[in-house]
Amino acid sequence: MNGARILLAVSGGIAAYKAASLTSTLVQRGAIVDVIMTAHAEQFIAPLTFSALTARPVYTSLWDAPERIAHIRLVREADIAVVAPATANLIAKLALGLADDMVTTALLAARIPIVLAPAMNEAMWEHPSTREHIATLRARGYEIVEPDAGFLAERERGVGRLASEERILQTVERTLARRRSMDGLRVTITAGPSREAFDPVRFVSNAATAAMGIALAREAAARGATVTLLLGPTLLEPPHGVTVERFTTAQELHDLALGPAAGADLVIATAAVADWRPAQRSDTKLKKNGDDLTVRMERTPDVLAAIGERKGATFLVGFAAETDAHEEHAREKLVRKHLDAIAVNDVSRERGFGTGENALVLLWNEHERRDLGRAGKPVLAARLLDAVAELMEAR
Repeated sequence: MNGARILLAVSGGIAAYKAASLTSTLVQRGAIVDVIMTAHAEQFIAPLTFSALTARPVYTSLWDAPERIAHIRLVREADIAVVAPATANLIAKLALGLADDMVTTALLAARIPIVLAPAMNEAMWEHPSTREHIATLRARGYEIVEPDAGFLAERERGVGRLASEERILQTVERTLARRRSMDGLRVTITAGPSREAFDPVRFVSNAATAAMGIALAREAAARGATVTLLLGPTLLEPPHGVTVERFTTAQELHDLALGPAAGADLVIATAAVADWRPAQRSDTKLKKNGDDLTVRMERTPDVLAAIGERKGATFLVGFAAETDAHEEHAREKLVRKHLDAIAVNDVSRERGFGTGENALVLLWNEHERRDLGRAGKPVLAARLLDAVAELMEAR
């Protein structure tokens, strides 16, 4: 942790006093710590405490040093943000994107990993609103350090105590290590569906949303990689800090991919590319005339196979969306397309599509496999990159 720049956000719960000990430990381990506080936090602990511990100014208002625009500067200078304690009120604001003070404004502007350690009464922690907000933040990539069970301020016992300092520090160290694990690597990721039109308003496509590819691009960029994201049609916003190139058809992706993929250290192909396209495209909308419509289909370029044939030293990871005999079909694809590894998931009944949970198994070599489990796509993206990093290092 030596030399790491950490932004610590403190909100107004009784556990705020524990943030002082956390700050002291971070400083002793060599971190440079900046502290921001909510107005409610000041009711529990004075800013002077944190200023003395960090030997740096503490920011409690947007009007502290306004000429330096501190809420933007601080998150741009930091390697990681830590929110401890995080109250139910602050969690709700972050989930909803509200920004009405120093802490919420800074965190809304953050493009760095955020570790969030909630602390509140058990009834508040278990309330459906809090659970939904936590799920929202986890899906956005927040690292959540779940609260401990024990004696609470209300002289009750239950789940809601701020996680132990050791658990928070372990999460911070793990997140920092992950953030730096891909420094200098060039990564290309394909994501989203292709669309193959047979008239100006109709096309052949699938239910892919690009959520997995976008999560991988965000995670790779957070780890220090230079990321190019080749993105098909989607309503989802691509992450900040990556180069985005758009495609619509399989042919467009084929032509785009061979450039960035050729110079990449790692290519992860999550795009759900149509295997067939209409052999002819009408320039005008086809009208209903009471008869059935027959469209002759032809094969599209095999983008992943083309990358595999030219990959050289590039580590190439494919995706296999299967409805049956999942690993058998995926291993055949692994060999046939010259992949180094392949992630397979079950998409029967459209499972795996969208922004919800997914389940992945990573396969490589003749018999090797790792079950990455079921989780939200940001979590799976981190697990997948952890596994791929190990394979790349071993090679």
